Amino acid sequence: MKQLKDKIIQTIYQLRNHVSKFLIAYNQSEAWHSFSQCGEDLIVNYIFSNYLKIERPTYIDIGAHHPFYLSNTYYFYLKGSHGVCIEPDPDLFKKIKLMRQRDVCINAGIGDSSKAYSEFFVMTTKTLNTFSKKEAKRYESYGNNKIENVLRIPLLTFSDVINSHFKNPPNFVSLDVEGNDLAILQSINLEKIRPQVFCIETLTYVEDKSEKKITSIIEFMEHNGYFLYADTYINSIFIDKSAWQSR
Repeated sequence: MKQLKDKIIQTIYQLRNHVSKFLIAYNQSEAWHSFSQCGEDLIVNYIFSNYLKIERPTYIDIGAHHPFYLSNTYYFYLKGSHGVCIEPDPDLFKKIKLMRQRDVCINAGIGDSSKAYSEFFVMTTKTLNTFSKKEAKRYESYGNNKIENVLRIPLLTFSDVINSHFKNPPNFVSLDVEGNDLAILQSINLEKIRPQVFCIETLTYVEDKSEKKITSIIEFMEHNGYFLYADTYINSIFIDKSAWQSR
């Protein structure tokens, strides 16, 4: 019964893929076909298509969450790109693996080399899932979410993923991991591994309208030779200065 259910879901996803590909290919505006939270995928597509001249960028999506809902990489998948989707939530991972069969899908988190596993907090609202106990408790304090489950999830380093699945560094990195974004960025050897474009969540999540920009991420990227090309308030898009200068 489970195999039949998975097959039906997979068929539905495949049909959705075909319809979305048709719309992207034949609708001139393309503006209707963003899958990101605030149109970030269309901004990134503009960078690659018009400036960097890369029609099918490779990508690593850290905290992929869903095959297409709020996805910064699904648009590129439909255009023929491929990459790696990292999703620690086992249930969300299964959905991504069913629909994104051309991608490498990994049920793990990204961390440094000091730990092989970490606690992962599954929240009522799964977009808030996090490896940070502090963040999970803060989300609970608002009263609308609670920690539904705590899982022991394997951790890989960014370098592990690159060495195993890429001949060259990916062109695009999408990063959204609820509280651990800066730590992941700091774990990347940006002298050797230099994706041309990053899209990173740079806004704190609150429920009292007191959200703030995470300036430490912006400062870190600028210090490491990236400049802020666009900001959608929730997410910031950075481009490698050297790639931009040689466009």
